Amino acid sequence: MKQFDYQSQKWKRKRLKILRRDNYLCQECKRYGKMIAAREVHHIKHSDEYPELAYDDNNLISLCHACHNKQHPEKAGAMRYRY
Repeated sequence: MKQFDYQSQKWKRKRLKILRRDNYLCQECKRYGKMIAAREVHHIKHSDEYPELAYDDNNLISLCHACHNKQHPEKAGAMRYRY
């Protein structure tokens, strides 16, 4: 299966569109009344498992770095053990 290209112009444009849509605010923090800047766009249904939803606005959400890490505990563990 082809890996999703986070460096493509198509993704960069989509990412900015979603951040603007969400007013550059973390949507998870916002649920709890906190206004935290979002810099990351998360695939709710992961692009490797659901490539057909990779660019679907309804499958994308703006998150701060901390909330995005919570959505990907497998990446946090991998980073912890790097040398």
